Amino acid sequence: MNEVWHVVHRERRALSADLADLEPGAWDTPSLCPGWSVHDVLAHLVNDARTTWAGFARELFRARFDFDALNALGVERERRADPRDTLRAFDAVSGRSTSAPAPRNTRLVEAFVHGEDIRRPLGIHREYPAPFLVDALKHQLATPTDFGGGRERAAGVALEATDAEFRWKPSKPAVNAAPVVRGSALALLLAVSGRPVRPGELDGDGAEVFPVATQGG
Repeated sequence: MNEVWHVVHRERRALSADLADLEPGAWDTPSLCPGWSVHDVLAHLVNDARTTWAGFARELFRARFDFDALNALGVERERRADPRDTLRAFDAVSGRSTSAPAPRNTRLVEAFVHGEDIRRPLGIHREYPAPFLVDALKHQLATPTDFGGGRERAAGVALEATDAEFRWKPSKPAVNAAPVVRGSALALLLAVSGRPVRPGELDGDGAEVFPVATQGG
């Protein structure tokens, strides 16, 4: 668990550094997360870093057990009028090791996927640690979409990472009949998490099941 938090803390610091000199107008850029700007996603990450088990239960009750409403409340609470203040709040909580009552690898998913939600529309590139990308990908494949995962999105296809030791085959249909999707571990993680990937990032006879970005990203 300490190793996971070490990675998460490092990714938070890296994201903060990438956003330190962002032009004021760029904060309103639509992120890969539908309906959220890059500023909104950062506010969500501030809220995520502040979350505790008790606080999560209290806020979920307030949101009437609606996870989308829960996230919206968190963004509203942590989004400052000046994005630079939101970034300073993010810096202040970047070393925290608290979370909602969820498997530890959800922290990796948050760090990597939301990092790309922000970076890709802004044209910022980052290399993430492959073994932890694989851990995040495995978590998403084991988790239903209703709980923030991507199990149903990958149903019926086999996945192969081109830059890491990762292969995944579904139990149905028969292993030999499953169409294959190949790509980097990051591209596969984004795809199963419901994010559009760049043209050409995925290939194979099953690649068409995942959306491709038409602009930005």
